[in-house]
Amino acid sequence: MGRIFVVELEGRSYRCKFCGTHLALPDQLVSKSFRCRRGKAYLFNNVVNITVGVLEERMMLSGMHTVADIFCCCCGGIIGWKYEAAHEMSQKYKEGKFVLERGRIVGEMDFSTELFIDTHPE
Repeated sequence: MGRIFVVELEGRSYRCKFCGTHLALPDQLVSKSFRCRRGKAYLFNNVVNITVGVLEERMMLSGMHTVADIFCCCCGGIIGWKYEAAHEMSQKYKEGKFVLERGRIVGEMDFSTELFIDTHPE
């Protein structure tokens, strides 16, 4: 197995909850209205620093899809899935997109902008 090269994203990003690895930028977010077995999930156009598992047919709330689980490339934790194919025409927009489970990711503040908090209000 070769060395893993991790992509560091600039500015605000979504990260792996378990190890902090960068996964996606907010401008790649398509929808926050997705659901998974464990709760909320977000649909993204593109994510980085992942490995893709085996393709499988999976029945979801929106119908049958061909999907592959996705894992953080650093800690190996499952973080969501990738839509490879949708069997219904109305679901074709999901093909090639990624779902990150909300409970397995964290958002990050952009520290390039300074934030001042007055700890002594008058």
